[in-house]
Amino acid sequence: MFNRDRWQEIFETIRKNKLRTFLSGFTVALGIFIFIILFGFGNGLKNTFQEFFLEDATNTISFYPGKTSIPYDGFKSNRKIEFKNDDIADIKEQFPFFLEYITPRISRSAVVKYKNEFDNYSTRAVGPAHQFAEKTILMKGRYINESDILTKTKYAVIGRLVARDLFKQENPLGKFIEIGNIVFKVIGVFQDDGGDREERYIYIPYTTRQLLEKSNDKVDQIILAFKPQIGHSGSLVFERKLREFLKKKKSVAPRDPNGIRIRNRADQLKQNQQFANVLQLIVTFVGLGTLIAGIIGISNIMVFVVKERTKELGIRKALGATPKSVIQMILQESIFITTLSGIIGLLIGVFVLKSIGITLKDYFIKNPYIETTTALFATVILIIFGGIAGYIPAKRAAQIKPIVALRDE
Repeated sequence: MFNRDRWQEIFETIRKNKLRTFLSGFTVALGIFIFIILFGFGNGLKNTFQEFFLEDATNTISFYPGKTSIPYDGFKSNRKIEFKNDDIADIKEQFPFFLEYITPRISRSAVVKYKNEFDNYSTRAVGPAHQFAEKTILMKGRYINESDILTKTKYAVIGRLVARDLFKQENPLGKFIEIGNIVFKVIGVFQDDGGDREERYIYIPYTTRQLLEKSNDKVDQIILAFKPQIGHSGSLVFERKLREFLKKKKSVAPRDPNGIRIRNRADQLKQNQQFANVLQLIVTFVGLGTLIAGIIGISNIMVFVVKERTKELGIRKALGATPKSVIQMILQESIFITTLSGIIGLLIGVFVLKSIGITLKDYFIKNPYIETTTALFATVILIIFGGIAGYIPAKRAAQIKPIVALRDE
């Protein structure tokens, strides 16, 4: 393997056949390069799906009131459904086995002002459990509690970017802001891993919002979490029972898809993870296809190379070269070219993946990567098959009798 004369012969052969060597190496390098890029893109797509669905709690089910599309129980179609506080109380009473927590949400937009600073922000009137549903992280102060709900306090918990915009370097805690000309006291500042948009929200007690809106008890949506131990199948059962319960209570036809809309994050997460896995499998198969194409390419080239060198090999055998030494020479050349080209393709692929990764977020590919073991495994497989591609024609050439090889033109 480390015979100096043999290596000199190999390098001399490569020097004399630069184009052939380049085509062989390019085929191998391109195959491993494309495999790494495609596999990395597949992982990037999975990262995007996971980030989107894991920024909030994954065991939540959200209910939104809509408009009926089917006449039912004496009511006409196109009737607007409304959720109220007593719906929340009834769900707590009816489903203690499934329910972990529940919170309403009322969303509004208003101009928020502090001294001379002001801007338009979205407010969410919520209950204490909303902190867990949104995975809200408190930086300062506290979140809304049950006492705030009962006493309908004018307290506000503001996002990190709201605090930065309105208060600059000041500490917001204990300060007073105007939300739509109503004064609220800031009791907390939060951050959210969901991104900048989430950190521009302001949370207030939902009962306070209801009080300000003519003392009604309506809510925009109901968010609840099922107990994790019931699993995905249990969440589907819970969702079905809740749908039946609310439709019956609101006199919505069982077949009406529009009266009450539901979003089960656990079900969506599972479906999208399955989609992402299938997508990655497809991308991986395409990548493997490029590896196979590379293997076929190097095989065809090695067959041509051996055929081209038949006369040379015949002369070697006539001068005393053994079939084993002929095979070793061709095999060593094949493995050397395949290994060098595979490593070059690997390094370029990893470099390109890291270089363009940050620019692909807009295309739903976040932080594309490939595990080192996977990249090395693919490269080793290509090298092994490159060796096989050289061995098969080399073995045939070694079996040719010198007199036959010397006659070949």
